[in-house]
Amino acid sequence: MPLTVDTAQKAARAPASPLAGFGKLLQPKAGAQERIFFTEQLALLLETGTSMHVALNTMEQHVSNPMMASILRDLARQVSEGRSLSQALSTHPALFSTTYVNLVAASEEGGFLLPVLGRLLEHDEKRQQLRRTLISAASYPVFLILFSLAVVVFVLVAVFPKFEAMFSAIKDQLPWTTQVLMLLSDLVRHHWPWLAIAAGLLGAGAWYLAATPRGRMHLDRLKLSLPLISRVYIQIYMVESLRVLGMSLANGVSVRDALVSARDVVKNQLFQNFICQLEEQVKEGKGLAMGFRQSPLIPVLVQQMVATGEETGNLPKVLERLAGFYERELSKQLEMLSRLAEPLMLVVMGAVVGLLVSSLILPIFKLSQVVH
Repeated sequence: MPLTVDTAQKAARAPASPLAGFGKLLQPKAGAQERIFFTEQLALLLETGTSMHVALNTMEQHVSNPMMASILRDLARQVSEGRSLSQALSTHPALFSTTYVNLVAASEEGGFLLPVLGRLLEHDEKRQQLRRTLISAASYPVFLILFSLAVVVFVLVAVFPKFEAMFSAIKDQLPWTTQVLMLLSDLVRHHWPWLAIAAGLLGAGAWYLAATPRGRMHLDRLKLSLPLISRVYIQIYMVESLRVLGMSLANGVSVRDALVSARDVVKNQLFQNFICQLEEQVKEGKGLAMGFRQSPLIPVLVQQMVATGEETGNLPKVLERLAGFYERELSKQLEMLSRLAEPLMLVVMGAVVGLLVSSLILPIFKLSQVVH
């Protein structure tokens, strides 16, 4: 009997003490790179005729990550006790998602585990590439913002105090920008502990609000309403959900389980609600095309292509083609935004530096006029 999503999600977990939880924080964690290693090595060993139990034991002897070695040891133990690989994988949901477990379960039932491992490897590699693309696109603007803040703090702390005594003679004639910056300089230099505490409390409050269901909902709604940014997020969600749906359906996973996997991979409550509506419609015997057509979040192209794929019986192939299309579109969009952000940030930095310099130079000119 194949493993379902429900049994995967209800896998038993032993309670851990606080000290044990603290100890785990200090241990190396098993993440996407370890899962890629697992999938690639398992496929290679099984392809050479190695049994599942021996393959798991062999991999456990060649990993340097203690957490991954422990997981492999546990998988080997469960397989030796007669459990299927998918059942063993379901007991480690932090590393193996419902998508991974469902695909392995379907492939075990159909006898095509090796091709599915290849697809899972390709899926993980593409997700890693998408993550690297997003980080690369955001890194330069973030660097410029942090550099600008560092310049402003340096000028307020190290430069403005040197002119404080000089400007006191013409305090009433100082430009308003200079007066504001001198007040900020005094505030940063003499009250920085309170500013640090306020910043910490503000950050903690923002983190707490973002962690609440209502806060996450507002944040997710904001992601889908901002100009330009909303298009990027929609493309990300399209790539993630359509790829999981297409890959799952192409390899024998039921539509309902495929939708659960797609819902889990998308980190946006509005999009998750849309997938939940699709699940309800599937339970009622309706097709996916109607649900896609009724959602305002879904681009028209996806609505039309899903309807065509459902009519022709090529829905898995259509979904994977759409995922590839939006992945290419996302790369182009991120490249365009990155090119726009660079000159924009340089202009902002120039304006900030110009404001700081003018706030120093103009009072010096006024002071020279007073002296003459």
